[in-house]
Amino acid sequence: MAIDEKPSRNEDEYFTRQDAELMKARRAELDAARRAQERKAHYMKCPKCGADLQEVQFQNLRVDVCPECKGTWLDAGELELIRFVQQSAVTRFIDDMLSSFRK
Repeated sequence: MAIDEKPSRNEDEYFTRQDAELMKARRAELDAARRAQERKAHYMKCPKCGADLQEVQFQNLRVDVCPECKGTWLDAGELELIRFVQQSAVTRFIDDMLSSFRK
């Protein structure tokens, strides 16, 4: 077998396919690393002005407040919890008022 032999078409296709798969896998790794870095850079940052958010206590919840633009940001489910707490307080107030009229 001579060293100068030209690779067959099947060999060319095999190595081309293998190179494409390796590049696709590497691209996926780089994209995942880029997304992780981007997510890390935005963690606890104000979506409006980019300042660092601070957690403050509000009605038994921890909400995120921006010290720069004074925006208040809620995590998933926190608005429903605030509504529940407020509704419970109103319900208690109305029950107390009605019970005082019954006496």
